[in-house]
Amino acid sequence: MPTDSVERFLAALDPEHRESVGAKPRAEQERLAAAWERELESDDELDTLDELSPPAAEAEAARRVLERETD
Repeated sequence: MPTDSVERFLAALDPEHRESVGAKPRAEQERLAAAWERELESDDELDTLDELSPPAAEAEAARRVLERETD
């Protein structure tokens, strides 16, 4: 299991987004990974989902972060 937050964030993404985010500069990846970690920490709904399926919670948080980036 990846321990680096960027690696964990990339692993939580679907393959298409993983490729596009992986092509971004490292600083941008770190910024997105930090936003992803904040999303995981701050959303109570994700806490509940995390208890049932940690990978699903991480994937949902990643989806939300990328959705905000495209708004």
